[in-house]
Amino acid sequence: MKQKDVALIIIIAFVTAIVSFFVSNKLFVTSSNRQQQVEVVDVINPTFNKPSSKYFNANSINATQNSTVGSDNNQNPFNGSGQ
Repeated sequence: MKQKDVALIIIIAFVTAIVSFFVSNKLFVTSSNRQQQVEVVDVINPTFNKPSSKYFNANSINATQNSTVGSDNNQNPFNGSGQ
């Protein structure tokens, strides 16, 4: 390709991009499409009600604490000596 051919292809691509930009704005983005109704969200209050004592009480199990089942003195559990 000659240098003139490359320049002509670049100019045609640039003009086509500009024309397609303006045509797409007229076809797809009309003034009626720019207005949209949205739901109104209630204000979030930073204070919460106390949870039900039926589910959350002081005597419940604390799941974040470590628990052990059995003894911890079996240092090699897979060698068969502690089974």
